[in-house]
Parts: sequence; C-alpha cells; structure tokens
Amino acid sequence: MTTVSLIGAPTDVGASVRGAGMGPDALRVAGIGEALRAHRFDVIDRGNLAGPPNPWRAPVNGMRHLPEVVAWNRSVFEAVSTALAMEHVPLLMGGDHCLAIGSISAVARHCRQHRRNLRVVWLDAHTDVNTEAISPSGNLHGMPVACLLGHGPPDLVGWSGERAALQPGEIDFIGIRSVDADEKQAIRALGLQVFDMRHIDEHGMRNTMTEVLQDVDEDTHIHVSFDLDCLDPLDAPGVGTGVRGGPTYREMQLCMEMVADTGRLRSLDVVEINPALDVRNRTAELAVDFIQSLFGASTLAR
Repeated sequence: MTTVSLIGAPTDVGASVRGAGMGPDALRVAGIGEALRAHRFDVIDRGNLAGPPNPWRAPVNGMRHLPEVVAWNRSVFEAVSTALAMEHVPLLMGGDHCLAIGSISAVARHCRQHRRNLRVVWLDAHTDVNTEAISPSGNLHGMPVACLLGHGPPDLVGWSGERAALQPGEIDFIGIRSVDADEKQAIRALGLQVFDMRHIDEHGMRNTMTEVLQDVDEDTHIHVSFDLDCLDPLDAPGVGTGVRGGPTYREMQLCMEMVADTGRLRSLDVVEINPALDVRNRTAELAVDFIQSLFGASTLAR
C-alpha cells in the first residue's frame, strides 16, 4: 500500500497577504486524510512543522523576511527528505508558495541520488520567476522558481547538491495569466515552457497536458506544485493573489486525471489556501477534490 505523508507548514512568511498559514488545518477540516484513505492509501499525518512567526517587515535588499523564509524551508526540506527516504509520497500542505524551495530541492536531491528524471508540473496563475533585483514587492512567494533554477539569494540555492535544483526543461507551467514585466524577459531568457491561459484556450487542456507529459517514462518522478490561485477566484475565493480567468473545474480535473494516468506522481505541494478570505472552506474542499483525482480517483475503473 502506498503511504502518503501529510506535512503541514503553517506560514505566510513569503506572502503579501496574511492568512495562508491556516491552510494546513483547512485541508484537514476538508477531510484530506479521510479522502485519501477512502482510496486505499495509508495516510500518516506528520502534524505541523514549527518555524518563526511572520515579522511583517519591509523588504531588505529586495526581499521580505529572508531569514524566516530560510528557516521554514529548511524544516520543509528535512521533512520531505525524510518522507522520500521512507518511500512515502510527501504531500506538503502550505502555507505560501515560497515553501516549494525546500520541498522541490529535497525532491531534486532524491531524484539525483536515485538517478530518476524529475518533472515538475507548476499549477499557478503566476510563474514565480522573480528575483530580488526585479520583484516589485520583495515577497519571496514570487521567487521560488528563480531560486530553484539557481538564480536566488545564496541562502536559498544549492540545497539539492547543485546550485540549480532544476533545469529549465524539468518544469512546465500551467494556467499562467499574471506575469510581471521584467519577469516576462526572465522567462524568455531562461527558455521556460509556459502553457498560459491563451494556450489552454486555443488548444484545450487535453492537448496541453499531452504536451506536458509526452516524455514521461517509468524512470520519471512527477512532482506537482499546486497553487490554488491557479483556479478562477469565482471557484476558489480563499487565495491571497487571485486572478480572474483561470482553468475551469472540469479543465483542472482533466489535468489532474491525466497526471494520475501516468502512474508517476511521487510528491505534491498544495499551497496558498487562505481561509481568512474563503467562503465556508470552499477552496480547501475544492483542493481535496483535485488531490483525490491526482491520486487516481475517477468516475469509472480505468
């Protein structure tokens, strides 16, 4: 039986709006553990990690709360590494998206040690490729991809054993529709594969996911980093940086089901749920729906 380790990281230290620190417990209230057990997974809830409080200070050298972000990501890195070493599927429950630095760095190190190919599927309204030099806000939840590609501050790069945890060809972005002006140039310079909403509008989610998954094989470790603001805020109001015009419920279900069909999902982030902005925990409940599909739930036996 596959074991899923639930790892809570209750912090909004990298975000622009308070509240994402309540995300892990919102997912628990929405029944994430019970839902996965109903699909015959063994689920171990590791509880919530500990870390420094959000000091809510102005940026320093283009970054807000760098020491606190480093501390939280170190805790995430160790917890995800431990779960992978036990051959569990780590499910990181954020918290804001800066936590993907620790999570994906641990996954990248694990893949290198076991000579597996890594594919990160980044579901988000934003690409998060800002750096301290170009970020309009200094919020580190807008910089995790840059850090993972080796272009962040020294304290947040190199954790996987290489300066870059990821190469540009190892990450695909889906649902993008809000990119800062300088960030657009960084995306072009890095050669990143971005399936924005125009691409999905023109080609559909099925063709988009076929492109994303076309070279996944039995040696591939798929990591999904799921920011709930990928969805339209009319469906998922409990996010801090909602952007209109995201994938529909059915489009996102198809995305998740096609990832599940590969049989190669091995780790997952679920981040940026902000219960303070939600309506009766709707966003966390929606997240649980999609997580079940990622783990193979379907209408019929396929």
